[in-house]
Amino acid sequence: MNVSLQTCYRYLNETSRSFAAVIQALDGELRHAVCIFYLVLRALDTVEDDMTIALEMKIPMLHNFHTYLYQPDWKYMDSKEKDKQVLEDFPTISLEFRNLAFIYQEVIADICHKMGVGMAEFLEKKVETLQEWNKYCHYVAGLVGIGLSRLFSASELEDPIVGLDTNLSNSMGLFLQKTNIIRDYLEDQMDGREFWPREVWSKYGKKLSDLVNPDNIVPAVQCMNELITNALHHVPDVLTYLSRLKNQSVFNFCAIPQVMAIATLAACYNNQQVFKSVVKIRKGQAVTLMMDATNIQAVRAIMYQYVEEIYQKIPLTDPSSGQTQHIIVSIRNLSLSEGTLSSRSHFSPIYLSCAMLLAAISWQYLSAMSQVSEEVHSRQ
Repeated sequence: MNVSLQTCYRYLNETSRSFAAVIQALDGELRHAVCIFYLVLRALDTVEDDMTIALEMKIPMLHNFHTYLYQPDWKYMDSKEKDKQVLEDFPTISLEFRNLAFIYQEVIADICHKMGVGMAEFLEKKVETLQEWNKYCHYVAGLVGIGLSRLFSASELEDPIVGLDTNLSNSMGLFLQKTNIIRDYLEDQMDGREFWPREVWSKYGKKLSDLVNPDNIVPAVQCMNELITNALHHVPDVLTYLSRLKNQSVFNFCAIPQVMAIATLAACYNNQQVFKSVVKIRKGQAVTLMMDATNIQAVRAIMYQYVEEIYQKIPLTDPSSGQTQHIIVSIRNLSLSEGTLSSRSHFSPIYLSCAMLLAAISWQYLSAMSQVSEEVHSRQ
């Protein structure tokens, strides 16, 4: 790799805890395309997140961000965000973008444009309805799924249908984004950000911030359970999407975040701790999931395991209990539709186990270093 591409991979490792390892495990030129795609969107997201940028400046930046990919000298030096290096050294990222094959450039620029417009739309309005929740999640995550799918097909590692079926690709992104939004309720409240849809939370409190009050813990948990139920409706699409993938590195890349998400939802479901602290799956559990999620049969088994875990926790008094039971039965039937579930312990051939072990170790190392760095900064 040339020096500028090496720098891009360094930025990837510095800005991504969970995706760096799986991106670097992708095959061939797709690896570089996805790395640059991630960094471009990370830079765009950093602009959106930076509350020190005035709206009259931020909105044009979001709208025009895709054009900066073709401006060799464009950079932004005044960000106060933790990932500001991707804006300060954007010329290196845009250089490597222009070094990609045109078919990859076309996808990345198109998704960057659509995402920037969508982000700008939601800067000045809150998420009111479930339809708007889906729209917001489409802009910030569904488009990522669509873009990645188009890159997979452009690389010819996957069939054209993977890139053409935007509904399934969108669901892949929505499932991950909704999981993050549900899990991050407390953190977002502390940062003054709200992403839970009013259409749901208004049934359980006068203000979304009311749910953090210990006196309101019962309706708060019921509200969260309803949102988790909504997110679970994307699982059938996730399983259909994954069943179409042929390339092992692409499958691992797509499947690992999805099984992490279902495990996170299972940990959050009916759990009061979401409103008191950050609920995360254990590192050992995460590594096990990374090692196991290497084919569609294994993923079906994992999905089955975690929806069963949720099913066992459904309170009969929960307002959305019937809906939760219904979608879980659907997922259960889909997971079993291809025959008896196999054990998760013997799927990976030895070379694949070694590759995923390295990825898992990398993920643990990066997570640990990020955590140490955050703790150091928090004490300063």
